[in-house]
Amino acid sequence: MLESIKADTSENAGDYEVRNVLAERYASPCMKEIWSPRSRVLMEREFWIAVLKAQKELGVQVEPGAIEAYERVKADIDLKSIEDRERQLLHDVKSRIEEFNELAGYEEIHKGLTSRDLTENIEQLQILRSLEHIRIKAIAALLQLSKRADQYKQFVITGRTHNSPAQATTLGKRIVMIGEELLHGLERLDHLINHFSVRGIKGAVGTQLDLLTLFSDDTSKVAALERKILEYLGVTKMCHAVGQIYPRSYDFEVISVLYLLSCPASNFATTLRLMAGHELASEGFGASQVGSSAMPHKMNCRTSERINGINNLLQGYVAASASVAGGQWNEGDVSCSVVRRVFLPDTFFAIDGLFEAFLTVVDQLQIFAARINHEKDEVMPFLVTSTILMEAVKSGAGRETAHNAIREHAISVKNELRTGKIEKNDLLQRLAGDDRIHLTREQLEFILSNGGRLTGSAGAQVDWFVRQSLGWASRFPQATQMRPGKLL
Repeated sequence: MLESIKADTSENAGDYEVRNVLAERYASPCMKEIWSPRSRVLMEREFWIAVLKAQKELGVQVEPGAIEAYERVKADIDLKSIEDRERQLLHDVKSRIEEFNELAGYEEIHKGLTSRDLTENIEQLQILRSLEHIRIKAIAALLQLSKRADQYKQFVITGRTHNSPAQATTLGKRIVMIGEELLHGLERLDHLINHFSVRGIKGAVGTQLDLLTLFSDDTSKVAALERKILEYLGVTKMCHAVGQIYPRSYDFEVISVLYLLSCPASNFATTLRLMAGHELASEGFGASQVGSSAMPHKMNCRTSERINGINNLLQGYVAASASVAGGQWNEGDVSCSVVRRVFLPDTFFAIDGLFEAFLTVVDQLQIFAARINHEKDEVMPFLVTSTILMEAVKSGAGRETAHNAIREHAISVKNELRTGKIEKNDLLQRLAGDDRIHLTREQLEFILSNGGRLTGSAGAQVDWFVRQSLGWASRFPQATQMRPGKLL
């Protein structure tokens, strides 16, 4: 097989092209556009033109008609031609400079700049635009969770800790538990965007020597140039004393915040998969969807599994970004380049795909009330044991004495139900006959009858979360219009 591939003609070579799975299967068109090679070349050319215009305004001599020529050809992008140049020059930026100059017929761009003045700022612009896109998606997910939480605000379910029945809660409260974690991640993301610093134009080692030479040591003009470029990039903050590169710990911060933002979605997916395993809920299942090629009855939570898988992948990108943070040689080197070429775009493709999946799952969520109520009725005597304990204490029982008595009876009932010795949960009957509890059968029955209402502050927590979500919607109303795309 390998020999046949080697012998294949160039006409069929495209059949073996390796593509980015994350981009093709998971990411939205918007995110793919931000990180596409063609978009990057166009962004670089627009950056060069912006710098050239600013330099001309500040007194640098520019040949007449040059700027207009660059503008005319900036969208004439031949990636194959640029690649061929790079194979000769073994320098990516120099290849793109020569390509653009040849198209325009001038050699006016890149005066006073080093490669990193171009690439660092463009990469940071890609990062910033991607972060802003993810912020809208995260808010859209927040609003969907808010709607679901409010919908199931009063719907009582079996709350579980260690995956065992614990106390009654509501489905709305369970959703809010995830929602608050998403709020925390969103606040971190919003802070990161609002305080995002670009590198600026600093030159080969960060001293701006070439720009100062170009402007005859006029520091005010160099400062003015950077302000104009800052305005062009659409940011308000800039690094002041970096070397050739900005610190890679900045990338680590970005990737870490995105991982943090993925965790609530992954927690939601995990819980939904557990609920689905007990037939309590589903992420939705299409009329033509196939769960298994071998087992026709299967209705897998495949999109929730995707969310968990992408969350695992993002953990790896956190580690990758950490590996190049704190490893800078002097004013900079390119040892981080290989790693960053992978984790920067792929992190954004991954988190974008995760939110596409998350929005889909929350939107198509199905809850099976009959199964949930059946489970709840079976375990309700166990769910009210902590309330029985508190009422026993109020009636004069010692806390530990009452705790031990309830524990003994509860474990006995559980074991007998498991082994088939009894068919019905008779915990209350056993507790009523135990003098250590200090509660009558009538009092115990009253506690059980109110078990479905023993959800504490669950409702108030849902109301709080809805208010928080509406606050984000008022700041970013475009998030209310966002819907997930069609998933593969």
